[in-house]
Amino acid sequence: MDLRFRDVAPTEAEREAVDALLGPPSSAWDGGDRDDIRVARGGHEARERRDLLLPALHAVNDRVGWISEGALDYICRRLTVAPAEAYGVATFYALLSVEPRPRRVVHVCTDLACRAAGSDALCRSLEASLGPHGRPAGDGDVVWHHSPCLGLCERAPAALVLEAGEHPRTAVVGPATAEAVARTAASPDRAEDEPPARAAVPQAGQDGLVLLRRVGVVDPAGLDDYRAAGGYLALRRAFALGPAAVIREVLDAGLVGRGGAAFPTGRKWDATARQPDHPHYLVCNADESEPGTFKDRVIMEGDPFSVIEAMTVAAYATGCRRGYLYLRGEYPRALRLLTNAVERARERNLLGTDILGSGFDFDVEIRRGGGAYICGEETAIFNSIEGYRGEPRSKPPFPVEKGLFGKPTVVNNVETLVNVLPILTGGAAAYAAVGTGGSTGTKLFCLSGTVRRPGIYELPFGATLRELLALAGGVPEGRKLRAVLLGGAAGSFVRPDELDVPLTFEGTRAAGAGLGSGVVLALDDSVDLTGVLLRIAAFFRDESCGQCVPCRVGTVRQEEALHRLARGSGPADVTLLRDVGRAMRDASICGLGQTAWNAVESAIDRLGVFADGEKGRAS
Repeated sequence: MDLRFRDVAPTEAEREAVDALLGPPSSAWDGGDRDDIRVARGGHEARERRDLLLPALHAVNDRVGWISEGALDYICRRLTVAPAEAYGVATFYALLSVEPRPRRVVHVCTDLACRAAGSDALCRSLEASLGPHGRPAGDGDVVWHHSPCLGLCERAPAALVLEAGEHPRTAVVGPATAEAVARTAASPDRAEDEPPARAAVPQAGQDGLVLLRRVGVVDPAGLDDYRAAGGYLALRRAFALGPAAVIREVLDAGLVGRGGAAFPTGRKWDATARQPDHPHYLVCNADESEPGTFKDRVIMEGDPFSVIEAMTVAAYATGCRRGYLYLRGEYPRALRLLTNAVERARERNLLGTDILGSGFDFDVEIRRGGGAYICGEETAIFNSIEGYRGEPRSKPPFPVEKGLFGKPTVVNNVETLVNVLPILTGGAAAYAAVGTGGSTGTKLFCLSGTVRRPGIYELPFGATLRELLALAGGVPEGRKLRAVLLGGAAGSFVRPDELDVPLTFEGTRAAGAGLGSGVVLALDDSVDLTGVLLRIAAFFRDESCGQCVPCRVGTVRQEEALHRLARGSGPADVTLLRDVGRAMRDASICGLGQTAWNAVESAIDRLGVFADGEKGRAS
């Protein structure tokens, strides 16, 4: 461990950014004037501030555009963190930079949905107008990069513009053209207004919606609108029932996690509530980074108060006094609306001390991710919040025993949490009556790719894939559906003759696929499947945290073999892929390595890609 400081002074802007977050330094020990070195913060007091490392890095990155050696040195002194450790954290996240770069950065999505919508052509046009990606363009004040999924799949191809400064600015461009991207990059404050969340919900305003019923109907910034539409009735009923009865309702409803693992939510809550060790923590996983996933973003942008209310109910049931909402760094609009929701809730005594006179204390802190897919894994979130690299932890112990800060922790994603509200307002029996025995309630599906009406669709569990595609109008006229990717990059392909598979956890498992986070990516016959598989392989190679050998090495070997197969190599590389895929699945620490082979395996076995020397053009 490198404990040395280089004594490089931060700029005034960098110092102001850090001090605005941490407060002024108390002595020379933590970066103050060198006239008093007798006061030092150490031991537990110093370690308790380690969790502010990522927010401090964000503060400098937002203000200046990158994190200099002097800024990193100053942050380390303020938090009593070894420079080598802080450097390891800063370089872990794609949205942070420790190298000089322009104050305006453009992230252009090249992932699955955007690729199907023409991001390759967009990038070629940008190279002609702004120059090669990764190099400053024009007056040196703008740089653009290829980016993994930005969670804007219904608006593909998409781009995100970030401008550093005293008042950082952001802008989203989508569907993007090279002209629109260049225009917005030149002046983010003059970007076109983002469409409301309603635009991402083709069913908005229809009868029968449960989770999406307020999206596009109520003002997402207005607490009074939310309450007039039934908001905070669930929390009042929770207080009337008591914690144990709330957990019983969730158990009886049959709610399972919507992030992909489908673990019973009530069991997780019950296990956390029973832990004698305190304090308990609640973490809302809003870091949806699975390519093709954008359902949580739409809820947070269209109905942010529901997320805060659901977190409060979950905290009450499990004995948590503090909650962390870990928000994906690429969601600036959601950040603004959620921050407003938290502030308005505090003003109305819906967060804070003695909520609604119940005697229950609970508050929420929003933490921004930094662009790391692995932080969607429940234990990697803990490390990220605590100020470490977002690497998964070995289990056991499980989070309900030792999670955030070593204390019992309940982790749920946004969609799972907001399902709790209709359970409490309508009753467990009514909730369980919708869907199937093993998959109760409704499900949000992220439909993108080559369909006429991409967006978020809400259907009862048990609807078929064919019915979902029909709601979206199918593929464009004159095109033919080639395949559907279920579950995103970590999911599996299904063929056009398998569209009657029921969209339930048990139904997709029986069909040899999986729902995952609800991604449904339709690909017609204009899409090059080889290119899709290569993009999936590159995604997992880039996003592997590198902690375990099977994933760190396996994702590289998988991509190399796919490149050889794309050039026409023989069946030996298919055999190698199977060996590498099995090793990753069996021996990787977390779900990233365990699922990195899924889509490739299904493309080979179900779609016949690379069969008989085929170069990715399935029949």
